[in-house]
Amino acid sequence: MLGASLNKVFDYFKSRWRSSWNYSLWALVIFPLSPLVGAVTIGFVSLITWLKQSRKISRRPLNWGFALLSVLLIVSAGFADDKTAAFLGLFNLLPFFLLFVAHSALIQTFAQLRQMAWVLVIGSMPMVIIGLGQLFLGWSLKLEILWVVLNWTIVPGGNPPGRIASLFLHANTFAAYLAIIFILNLGLWLENYQQLRAKSKQSFPPHLPHLPHLLTPYSPLPFLFLSVAMITNFIALIFTNSRNGWAIAIFACLAYALYQGWRILVGGVAAIVSSVLLAAFAPSPVAQIFRQYVPAFFWARLNDDMYPDRPVALMRKAQWQFAWSLAQEHPWTGWGLRSFSGLYQAQMQIPLGHPHNLFLMLSAETGFPSTLLFFGLLAWILITGVQFLRRSKYINKEDRLIFFSYLLAFVGWVLFNTVDVTIFDFRLNAFSWLILAAICGVVHRYNLHDRLASHSS
Repeated sequence: MLGASLNKVFDYFKSRWRSSWNYSLWALVIFPLSPLVGAVTIGFVSLITWLKQSRKISRRPLNWGFALLSVLLIVSAGFADDKTAAFLGLFNLLPFFLLFVAHSALIQTFAQLRQMAWVLVIGSMPMVIIGLGQLFLGWSLKLEILWVVLNWTIVPGGNPPGRIASLFLHANTFAAYLAIIFILNLGLWLENYQQLRAKSKQSFPPHLPHLPHLLTPYSPLPFLFLSVAMITNFIALIFTNSRNGWAIAIFACLAYALYQGWRILVGGVAAIVSSVLLAAFAPSPVAQIFRQYVPAFFWARLNDDMYPDRPVALMRKAQWQFAWSLAQEHPWTGWGLRSFSGLYQAQMQIPLGHPHNLFLMLSAETGFPSTLLFFGLLAWILITGVQFLRRSKYINKEDRLIFFSYLLAFVGWVLFNTVDVTIFDFRLNAFSWLILAAICGVVHRYNLHDRLASHSS
């Protein structure tokens, strides 16, 4: 009786697996507005994928690495002084490893990469509108439905004041989200721009200028939407007042320009960035010249003139030094996840959630072995992705740009986490691991195809 019931459950999940990718896409739309509904949906999809592809999942060496990392993190939590906090801290990592493993088996094609990028861009628009209303129109809201099913908190004027945060708890977290969205949005925009140019050339062949109506035109609506979304996301990113977000957006623009071979654009962006940096950090006579043209909103934020009286304990240098000293004291197992905040407050008399560097935080809280393994696995993903982009003969020219966009979003996430920590926001953490899963899933599928082709020949 029990066996028959279990078979029915498995058959139900098996039938649902075919549409599980669509569920994931809907979850990504819902996630920013309702993390709980999005998380339940993503968890459901992950479960179905595990049941369907458990054998394939268990054979991948990268997944063995994450299994070993999970064991090391659990051992580290067992040695923590505050074991309850440490084991609760595992929920910022272990469930996302499972999400990553499942979706790296689910995501297999470049079409899925495009679909996910489109959904993320579309889902960002309500967040940007709410954020701009919060900052410029004084919108405020406190809405709770069944505690966590829908929990919207809009602080008028932003959080911190004057910095757009939308439904996120802090402007820096919103900036990290917008930076990822902006990179994927820019990739889709470039792809659609190239398609528009190609279609316009086809629509008006030089030898048949009088027959354009016989050819099917390419709709400009997706390009127009992406243009509006890109501009509004960039404006919102500026008003997060996040130096990290600004730097990553500029880095992304330069990377795309270099990838496309647009040297004039590279020179223009470099000139603008140089002007802002000179206005912020050059000797006073030189800086004054550039400050006549560069708004103080930018240069004063970069050199901290905008916030001149911040305590030393809130400076990143002090946080990093303290985290490094903690890591040296307990190099093997660390002090336990979620321990940094209490230790730092006891030392500096200032509450602080994390040391604004993911590598140093994990080193202090989990020890060097698990931290090195964690970043070794991330490096493996990045290196295999870059190698795949450069060498694989199975990537069509039109697919290279979208894959490059995901690699760039991955690099942007890593760079952001060198000066901040994003794993504490459930939505942003899920988006980051889904991007990693997308890279791994496509690389694994096409590398497997490559190996089978070489064996058959």
